[in-house]
This record gives sequence, structure tokens and C-alpha cells, in this order.
Amino acid sequence: MRLYLAIPSVVVALLLTASGVAAITRGWVLPWNRRHVRRVRLYGWGQLVAAFGLCCQVVFGLVIGGIGVRQSGALTGSGLLLTGLIVMMVSQRGSNRQGSGTP
Repeated sequence: MRLYLAIPSVVVALLLTASGVAAITRGWVLPWNRRHVRRVRLYGWGQLVAAFGLCCQVVFGLVIGGIGVRQSGALTGSGLLLTGLIVMMVSQRGSNRQGSGTP
């Protein structure tokens, strides 16, 4: 296992998870993204999916040793990461931010 790759990846995944949970439960987005995000909860779900995909890549790419399981697991993690990024991009398009109260 390569700890110099695994530890920073897990830290980034934990930060994405914390930000995603904050967006889903409280409607809070990081300050540099507030202007761009239109649908906050969808953005949070995208962050959670991306974090899960990153964790999947770390577990299957660095921890598990079988080559067949490793390839399919890392490919699944890449698909989840890409899906999360697409969901976050979709959340930046739209009409109004949720909970603003203005028509």
C-alpha cells in the first residue's frame, strides 16, 4: 500500500464528505462556490458521490491486491467520481438558489 497516495486522497474525500453533508443538511456551500451554485442540495449529493468514488478508487486501487478486482473497482470508482462531478455541474445550472424565498 502506498501511504503517500492513500492519506491525501482520504483527507480530500473526508473534506468533500463534510462539505456535501453541510450542503444537504444546512444549505451551506463554500464561499467561493456560493455565487455559482443554484441547487444547493443537488450540489451536496454530487459531492457525496464524488467522495464515495474517490474512496472506492483508494480502496480498490491501493489496498486490494487482486488484479481483476482492482481494475473493476478502480473503474467503478472512476465512474462514481465522474458521476459526482457531472451532478455538481448540473447543480450550477438552473434558475434560482433553493431557499432564497424570492420568485
